[in-house]
Amino acid sequence: MSEKRKNKSYSKAFKEEAVALISDQGYSVAEAAKAVGVRTNQPHRWKQEQEELKSGSLPSPDDKAELIRLRKEVKRLRMEKETLKKASAFFAKEMK
Repeated sequence: MSEKRKNKSYSKAFKEEAVALISDQGYSVAEAAKAVGVRTNQPHRWKQEQEELKSGSLPSPDDKAELIRLRKEVKRLRMEKETLKKASAFFAKEMK
């Protein structure tokens, strides 16, 4: 039987420390990955994400949460609008 692999999640502090090895202490990405015990591409991706957050090209976690909430609200409002359209059409037929 095949089992699904579980993705490890790392804390924000862990990621920041790994990136600090690269940016502050001059480690290469491969050296930093080996030092913290992760795959080679992860510190590189974490560094890129931090740079994008600082530059403002990525939404902050608060912005992401608000975006998700707003999308749910828009979906609910669209459903309500469609229900009201159908109800008004039904009652318009009844009035005739």
